[in-house]
Amino acid sequence: MIRVLKPGLLTTVQDLGRTGCQQYGIVVGGALDAFAARVVNLIVGNDDNAAVLELAQTGPELQFARDALIAWNGGDFDATIGGQALPRDRAVRVAAGETVNFGVARSGLRAWVAIAGGIDVPLVMGSRTTYRRAGIGGHQGRPLIAGDELKTFAPGERALAMMASLKTAEKRATTWTVRPETMGKQAPAGVVRAMRGPEWEWFSEDAQRDFFSAEWQTTKEADRMGVRLQGPGLVLVKPREMISAAVSTGVVQVPPSGHPIVLLPSRQSVGGYPRIAAVAGVDIGRFTQLRPGGKMRFDKISLPVAQELWLARERDLGRVQLGLARMTG
Repeated sequence: MIRVLKPGLLTTVQDLGRTGCQQYGIVVGGALDAFAARVVNLIVGNDDNAAVLELAQTGPELQFARDALIAWNGGDFDATIGGQALPRDRAVRVAAGETVNFGVARSGLRAWVAIAGGIDVPLVMGSRTTYRRAGIGGHQGRPLIAGDELKTFAPGERALAMMASLKTAEKRATTWTVRPETMGKQAPAGVVRAMRGPEWEWFSEDAQRDFFSAEWQTTKEADRMGVRLQGPGLVLVKPREMISAAVSTGVVQVPPSGHPIVLLPSRQSVGGYPRIAAVAGVDIGRFTQLRPGGKMRFDKISLPVAQELWLARERDLGRVQLGLARMTG
């Protein structure tokens, strides 16, 4: 049992999303950086889709009633356990009665916390992810509040072995780490790779040039649905209206204001704005750490390149999984 002493700004239970329900108007949602959530689950021996906590800007203070194995990654939060720094990107042993405090994000914006076994909340439409607008999933369909109590499933054999090993060695955390940003072929800092979208040709030559050459700033208009960017206004060759069409995570829409919106996992399933581009799947997580005023630019790649980037990261993750399995028995 985990008791929430302080909830943080916006702490929710998330897994990899609620798939197969978009035709009913139910968004996919899930962890805003699905790869980070998969990695933090891997560290504590969970399945990819085990429910984790997603933190935003200010993290929670949690008290553990039983011994537990946890891990966290993402932004640079001022995380502590028993007044000492809580190591990131590694498995950490928490003793019964101890309190973990995630404090404020010093850089970045979000983090993900996995507990061995995964958080035990009901499945709703096949997922444990929180969908706030509908009030379903997660813990009572809402962000955590002070006094909430979270159950967890029993830790797996690998997690139990790690906990026993750390306790015997009188160590708090493993010496090894697993960092999401070390896997695959990373773009330089401040760069997001993207492909031309279905309505690319609708935009003027200036807009096409500016999209991939300009420096963009994130605005305060950002949530789990998407992030609006500030920069040169992107205009069409001529006024046009389009029939609403399918959109997916990473699609970049341009409303009449000319300021593009990058769609995130809780986005709608269809949209009526021209789609100038689509962000490569491996780089979507970068938008989850950009604060208002954060700067970035787009780098143009092709679909085959985006697919190879995805596969390269999955191959690296597979090697890490195999290595951890051998090392931890």
